[in-house]
Amino acid sequence: MKFQNESNARQAEPGTATAPSAHGRWYADACAASFAFELIGERWSMHVMRELMLGARRFSDIRAALPGISAKVLTERLARLEELGVLIRRKLPPPAASQVYELSEWGYMAEPFMQELGRWSVRSPLHDPTLPLTSVSAMLSLRTMLDPAKAAGLAARIGFDFGADRFIAELAHGKLAIRRAEDLAGVDALFRAPAAGAILPLFYGKRDPDEVAATTGLSIHGDRDAALRFAAVFSLPPKIAPPDDTAMR
Repeated sequence: MKFQNESNARQAEPGTATAPSAHGRWYADACAASFAFELIGERWSMHVMRELMLGARRFSDIRAALPGISAKVLTERLARLEELGVLIRRKLPPPAASQVYELSEWGYMAEPFMQELGRWSVRSPLHDPTLPLTSVSAMLSLRTMLDPAKAAGLAARIGFDFGADRFIAELAHGKLAIRRAEDLAGVDALFRAPAAGAILPLFYGKRDPDEVAATTGLSIHGDRDAALRFAAVFSLPPKIAPPDDTAMR
């Protein structure tokens, strides 16, 4: 208690820069993992961060990707994450001159944490892959579910066209880089679909590409063999055993 009082007194000194209140606002616990949830555990905070993982976005872009969030809540989350130093706000140069939000260097460092959380949670039999999936989420899932052993020795430059969102994924030396791209010229192959979730049955379900095309609208352009070799290097971790109902009685 003495330490806490002394700390508060130091923060209250006139002219001293103070950090926004965060640690201890939910949990009276010094655990760093608890602090992480205090930083980004509010509803929609991680979704906002996820949508910024592949670069800066305008308010309207984030809102369009997350239709379940209200403009008021999005404004609050962006302000809080900026206050905490997770993201920054800047203005694009003319002629665009629009305001965008992007993760800070520290904010980008959360991706490995989010990847591990994704690999952990997708093992649950309760995970439902048929729910809506944003384009950024689909691309980040590739960085999360890449199988290094299968990717070894494979090099590819693959485009993804989901209408308003386009990306180029470059695989080399067992690592996958993904970036937004307006121009998809020069890729080895291109996946085109009306929605990002269309790639899931092929990439993770390992279903026949023609069957996937018929049910999701996913089409492959360019080098089909290169596209299918690329899709084959991604896999989900095994599911845990379902809970035993009898043990719950």
